Amino acid sequence: MNTLYDLPGEVLRMRKELLRLRKYGSEWTLTHKSGGEKADTAGRMELETAVTDGKKMDAILRGLGYAPTFRYEKFRAEWTDKKGQVVVDETPIGNFCEIEGPSRWIDATAKKLGVAPADYITEELRDTVFRLEAGHPQCGERDDLQ
Repeated sequence: MNTLYDLPGEVLRMRKELLRLRKYGSEWTLTHKSGGEKADTAGRMELETAVTDGKKMDAILRGLGYAPTFRYEKFRAEWTDKKGQVVVDETPIGNFCEIEGPSRWIDATAKKLGVAPADYITEELRDTVFRLEAGHPQCGERDDLQ
């Protein structure tokens, strides 16, 4: 399960940043994505650390004024060649492939998979959901938002 946090007024989202607490199996991780000098192809720098107690981390974040704004679950398949990683995520709104690694490796791998740079999606899944729902009012209320 992935839970995104933000401050009142969507401060992080407005700055195109993301703060995520993820439980994958029995492991928890806290991730912050932002623009920066070591940004990836999506234009973000990603800092991630293991968390031993996700419930306590949730309490800490809430105590600092952050609140859960979006929750989603995805099922993931992963491949790596030690230079980079390709993951395919099955989500409620569709399947997405994420290619992570050095820029040249990403471009070469995408080409092998038949994906042109013009087809890259660099927005966060949360923003993709919001964009798709804006064009489809029949989607109704999301039960994953608070």
